[in-house]
Amino acid sequence: MSENVIFCYSGTGNCLDMAKNIARGLGDTDIIMMRRAPTVTDVRGAKRVGFVFPCYAGGLPGGVEESLNSIQINPVSYKFAVAQCAAYPGTGLSIIDSLFHLDYWQVVTHQCSCIWLFPHTMMMPPLTPEGAQKRSESEAARIAHEVLGLKRSEKPPKANPLNKIESAAWPKLSGKKAKGFSVSSMCIGCGTCVKLCPKENIRMIDGKPQFGTDCLQCLSCLQYCPQEAITIGRITEKREHYHNPNISPDELVKSIIHID
Repeated sequence: MSENVIFCYSGTGNCLDMAKNIARGLGDTDIIMMRRAPTVTDVRGAKRVGFVFPCYAGGLPGGVEESLNSIQINPVSYKFAVAQCAAYPGTGLSIIDSLFHLDYWQVVTHQCSCIWLFPHTMMMPPLTPEGAQKRSESEAARIAHEVLGLKRSEKPPKANPLNKIESAAWPKLSGKKAKGFSVSSMCIGCGTCVKLCPKENIRMIDGKPQFGTDCLQCLSCLQYCPQEAITIGRITEKREHYHNPNISPDELVKSIIHID
C-alpha cells in the first residue's frame, strides 16, 4: 500500500483534480475513487488518509456515506478531508469527522456543477473558470504542505441542520429531475454517458442513450458529452456546460489512480 491514500468522489472532475494535485504534493499516493463502492476499503497500512468530496444538496453524494462505513483506518493515521462546493460545504465534513475524527479539514470553492440550478460560474467568491482553477491548484499545494506538516484544525467541522434536511430530501428530487433528461440530434452515439454513469442508469438503445430515474445528479453524462447533446430541462439548453479541463472521462471511471 502507498504511504498516502485519498478517497475521492468526483462528478465533473473538480474533486478528482483537487485530489490529484494534493497527491502530487504528498507523493506516493493512491486515490481510491468512490463513484461506485470502493475497490479497496482496508487502508490501515497508510500513514495519511484523506477524503475529497463535493457537496450535493447539502450532503455527500448518494452511496458515499454507506461506503464510508466500510473503510478501515489505523487509529494513529493522520486523517484529513477537503470539501469542494460552489458556496457552502454542507454536512459532508461533519459526517466524515463523526466516523474518523479528522485531524485537519478544509473547504475550497470551485465552479458549480449543477447547471440546471445555477450557471457554472455561480460560486463564492465569484471567479472565472480559469481563475477558479488557478485558485484550486494553489489551495491544493497549500493543503498538501500542511498535511505533510501534520497540521491540525483548531475546531471540528460543523453541520447546519437545514443542510441535513436538504440532503435527506435529495434522493427523491434526483429521481424526479432525472425524468427531464433529453438528447438532441447532435448525439453521435459515442456511449461516453453510459460509461460515466455511476448508477448504470443509462442504456444505449438504437444508438441513443435512454435514461432511468436511479440518478445521483452527478451530471457527468451532461457535462462530459462531447457534443453537448444531453440536457436536463430547457434551461440547460442555454447554459454553458462545464467539466474540469484536466480530467478525462477515462480517469473518472478508474477505481484507483496512483500518483508517485
